[in-house]
Amino acid sequence: MKFIKKNIFNTLIIVLLLVIIFVPDAKALLIQGLMKVGFYSPKIEETKKSAGNLNGIRFKNTKGEVVDLGDLKGKVIFLNFWATWCPPCRAEMPSINKLYSQFKDDKNVVFLFADADGDLAKSSKFMLDRKYELPVYKIESDIPKQIFESSLPTTVIFDKQGRLSFRHEGVADYSNKKFVDFLNKLKGM
Repeated sequence: MKFIKKNIFNTLIIVLLLVIIFVPDAKALLIQGLMKVGFYSPKIEETKKSAGNLNGIRFKNTKGEVVDLGDLKGKVIFLNFWATWCPPCRAEMPSINKLYSQFKDDKNVVFLFADADGDLAKSSKFMLDRKYELPVYKIESDIPKQIFESSLPTTVIFDKQGRLSFRHEGVADYSNKKFVDFLNKLKGM
């Protein structure tokens, strides 16, 4: 009898691990749970590095409108590179959506969510299915490596002067008070 119970328990553990490994939403749910207990808080270190000239770094939205980062000088820019298949990207989306909801009507802060795969139809459906309000874009130009190299998710924030103020590769909880205060500080500068 002990042998059977032990095998059932081991089988359940193996099945659970396989689900977490192969099902993106299951892995995202696990990461979200870790975020709620304090893991994955973004380390806010204001860096104020020049990213060079932001002119010519372009993104296109679902309406075909092109946004050039150089045209956004005078605004704080929150730029997130993500993909629908990426579990860490999926895990941080609820916190980013909450942050976006707080700032979406603020004319001094611009949010861009760049689908690294460039499939706007798929990423828009992803947002709609999950009831996220995040504005989706696809990359329309070369992106300097100091902004985005290849890790997903990657979040960068530029201050009103176009200087790189924050860069983080990997999942993070962007809805916490420290991060909201950080954006408000950049907005006031």
